[in-house]
Amino acid sequence: MANHKSSLKRIRQEEKRRLHNRYYGKTMRNAVRKLRATTEKAEAIALYPSVTKILDKLAKTNVIHKNKANNLKSKLALYVNKLA
Repeated sequence: MANHKSSLKRIRQEEKRRLHNRYYGKTMRNAVRKLRATTEKAEAIALYPSVTKILDKLAKTNVIHKNKANNLKSKLALYVNKLA
């Protein structure tokens, strides 16, 4: 257990950040999963901008790495364009 006041505060802050990041990371993964599960092109095209927005926001706040966000967006764009 921490002894310093600042360490106790840091522990509280880290826990709060961890839960926040975990929630938004899970939300992002579910959004990507939902987009990959769609088989209709119109539905996928409608869903794609919202997923990219989520990815960009998480990359901006360092929840995920910017290259990971770009790789996911690229893969999803390929998937959406391949749909018949």
